[in-house]
Amino acid sequence: MSSSFKAPAEAAKAVAATGGIKNNSPIVNLILLSFLAGAYIAFGGLLAEITNAGMLAAGFPVGLSKFAFGAVFPVGLMLVVIAGSELFTGNVMYMVMGCLNGEASIGGLARNWIVSWIFNFVGALFVAYVLAYLGGVVADPTISAGAMTVAETKIGLSWDQAFIRAIGCNWLVCLAVYLAFASDDIIGKIFGIWFPIMAFVTIGFEHSVANMFFLPLGMFLGAEGVTWSTIILNNLIPVTLGNIVGGAIFVACIYYFVYVRKS
Repeated sequence: MSSSFKAPAEAAKAVAATGGIKNNSPIVNLILLSFLAGAYIAFGGLLAEITNAGMLAAGFPVGLSKFAFGAVFPVGLMLVVIAGSELFTGNVMYMVMGCLNGEASIGGLARNWIVSWIFNFVGALFVAYVLAYLGGVVADPTISAGAMTVAETKIGLSWDQAFIRAIGCNWLVCLAVYLAFASDDIIGKIFGIWFPIMAFVTIGFEHSVANMFFLPLGMFLGAEGVTWSTIILNNLIPVTLGNIVGGAIFVACIYYFVYVRKS
């Protein structure tokens, strides 16, 4: 009888093979799909901002508002995985496993990571500035105040805090992608994605691509201390590095060693 899911070893091999496919992706495809991934994550972030503002305005406890924030944010990764796109944080896992298994090269990894990071930023900025800010979606004072608070809080993290929180984030993000790979049907992929992403957002971990939306949006709205220099230096650099550690070591390397490595 056929199964609707892959065993862990089968999922690991499929992830490594995907790294090989991404290694050979045409540059135009990589650019366009990276733009889409940044926009998709930003859609989830924008929905989370609006939901959180409504919860706080209604007087719900902080824990419940954080859960609501985390509960709706996963729509972004669902779009990334199911519709197809190039997300930097997921590509950390794909490309490392592909390289370890000999299906991708270090040059291909660098190309994929650099291009996906840059154009994820472009896609996230498009949603933050054009759709959210110019479109007036965040014009409501409660929503704009919440968005500014999110940005100011993230900028206020120390380098160590941002780095450590980013490790936990991409550990869970890559597990969400891994679980989606394990399922062969859409509903299974949605559930596989929802739980780990809800967990990382509710906990308060740091995702570099999500922050490419949250921080510029806060800056556009006038958040205190949020500038291009603080966005890059205080947050995106340590968070990107932590995301690499979380996805590469705690998911890609361990699952490669256990399930894919040739005996």
